[in-house]
Amino acid sequence: MESLPRRQQEVLQATVRHYVDTVEPVGSHILVRRFGLPASPATVRSAMGALEQRGLLTQPHTSAGRIPSQLGYRLYVDQLLPSPGAAALQLERELAGISLQWAALDDLLQHLARRLADLTGLLSLISRPRRPRPHLQEVRLVVSSDRLLVFLVQGAALTTSLNLRLPGGSSDQMPLLERWTNEQLRNRPAGRIAWERLPAQLGASGGLLRQALESHAQLGRAGDFDGVVAAGLGGLLGQPEFSRTSSLLPLVQLVESGPQQVLATPGNGQTAEGAGSIWIGTEHPHTALGQCSVVQAPYRTADGSRGQVALVGPMRMAYATARSAVDSVALILQRLLS
Repeated sequence: MESLPRRQQEVLQATVRHYVDTVEPVGSHILVRRFGLPASPATVRSAMGALEQRGLLTQPHTSAGRIPSQLGYRLYVDQLLPSPGAAALQLERELAGISLQWAALDDLLQHLARRLADLTGLLSLISRPRRPRPHLQEVRLVVSSDRLLVFLVQGAALTTSLNLRLPGGSSDQMPLLERWTNEQLRNRPAGRIAWERLPAQLGASGGLLRQALESHAQLGRAGDFDGVVAAGLGGLLGQPEFSRTSSLLPLVQLVESGPQQVLATPGNGQTAEGAGSIWIGTEHPHTALGQCSVVQAPYRTADGSRGQVALVGPMRMAYATARSAVDSVALILQRLLS
């Protein structure tokens, strides 16, 4: 996103700060008075109009002031984020003195999750470290009577097998299906298979193989996040955006049934894998988080296992503090577990 003129940057920063603090739309007179902007209310009002035309501010009511839009928060996070506040720096100093004095890893994760939630008033999530699952490299298909043995090669020392019922009259298709599948695995990234390109003559046997592979992968992903520690869900009840049960319910259900879905893989314009991410509103792939923001950072242990630290709250959050706090917890976990 292109940079804004300096005046518009100042006005957007001030609008975000005011809305985070007060949950109130703001007009030009208040911005000038509260933040000492070096401009007249008329000049600030003109800048607010320009920001609204760019889609960075919005007016909840025709007679009200303006508030940041999702796009406005995104530009603020990417280009205008200030230094973290005193609370985040205090947490960093506190964490620097932590040692492995905990009886179990879960005790450490619970403590850190509670500190994150207490500091920010947001929902904190920390996933237990897991080794990354290797990608599927090769498939071997072996016909045995009316059964199809599927060998999944994921590395030199990692092979698993599936035992499927062979569709009638399809045994002759197995060499061709095996060859087509392995060509897909060699020519596409991360072990992905473009099933929509499956030759028509392999429809029945290919459909069976696809269903088996996808079921196997889904079971594996479920095991990847057999533990996510959460704290601070009750604190979200105090946020005006979640004052209605209908707005909080999807988030509660997600955290209870599948908290791993909050910890999304970076993408959609986010930072690269291995770096922290900030998802704002509908940027997050899960619809239950469409009115939320998720600030997350990865950590890694000595054996290569990985975990994630995240904060979840309304789009109206103190992003600098949230990002600094999440980064601090991820760094201390990586130091203690490496």
